[in-house]
Amino acid sequence: MNARTVRLGAVSVGFLQALAAALVEHNRSPTPLLEQFGFDTTRLGQAGATLSIARYMRLGHAAIQLSGIPAFGLTMGRCARFAHAGLAGVTAAQAPNVREAARTLIRFEPLYGVNYRGQSSFQEDAGGAWLNFYSISPYNDFNRFVVDSVLSGWLGQLSLLTGEPLRAEQLQIEFPAPGYAQAYEGLSEAPVQFGSQANRLRLSLRTLALRNPDHCPSTWQQLLALCEEALVRQTRSRSLTERIAGLLGPMLEGRREPDLGQVAARLKMPPWTLRRKLAEEGSGFRAILNQTRRDLAMAYIRDTELSLGEITYLLGFTSAEAFQRAFKRWAGQPPGVYRKNWRQPGEDPNC
Repeated sequence: MNARTVRLGAVSVGFLQALAAALVEHNRSPTPLLEQFGFDTTRLGQAGATLSIARYMRLGHAAIQLSGIPAFGLTMGRCARFAHAGLAGVTAAQAPNVREAARTLIRFEPLYGVNYRGQSSFQEDAGGAWLNFYSISPYNDFNRFVVDSVLSGWLGQLSLLTGEPLRAEQLQIEFPAPGYAQAYEGLSEAPVQFGSQANRLRLSLRTLALRNPDHCPSTWQQLLALCEEALVRQTRSRSLTERIAGLLGPMLEGRREPDLGQVAARLKMPPWTLRRKLAEEGSGFRAILNQTRRDLAMAYIRDTELSLGEITYLLGFTSAEAFQRAFKRWAGQPPGVYRKNWRQPGEDPNC
């Protein structure tokens, strides 16, 4: 892993279609803003094109400022279409019902978006199902819109599947109620629970069972097979070291240090097998842990607006002083100086 190339994650440029549509809805032309960030029609039309999470957040923040709408992420969600999620989205659009469409969108999320902070999940029980979006705290003006756009986007896409507006039974959001809290009305049957332990929405059994009138069984099965193949290819292209680094990001948070046993359990293999496989790759768990911490520290400093205290928490250091000492050892300079030098006038840190 190279500290200058590692990213906090990336999403498909298809997500910018919803952002552009939301700007149009608010009577703003998206073209100048997209071109300012390097996304002309050629770039937007490239197969498999992505943009970094940091760049996506900066673009979203700029769109909020341009539109003057703090609840811009909710508009993006309403403008979301299955096709924006690429192959996974097109496959979900052919699902037989809401249950399978939601399951498909979330299962194949790695095909259209990857984030070091985690992965979404679908959890069904006897009374319904939770659609969970992972935590991206701490929250600020650059990332609240992401949570808004994902949760409202799920509801919007699934509503298109059935041809009727859907509402969640419950809607829970990690950050405190924002000034635009009233804009969430209509998304949930119950009042939105801000300041919750998770970002998630709950669908009832009745909603999950709603049918897709455009479902074609043979096309659905063919698309599912293509998604499975793509996911296998993506997994095979990553070494064990890279897979472990991807798991470690969210496990570092909160001043705790993950151990080999915890990671082995996530990978569904015995610890001794993991140790042996890493040795075969010429690596070791401790080396990967230290390198991942270093790479994430560099990425957080150069690509985000997070404070040093927030980065300290995300990387599991016991104190800000401990983080600063480690960073100076890695970069040869304090984190504040590194951030300032990286962001020289005219330089885009997200290219």
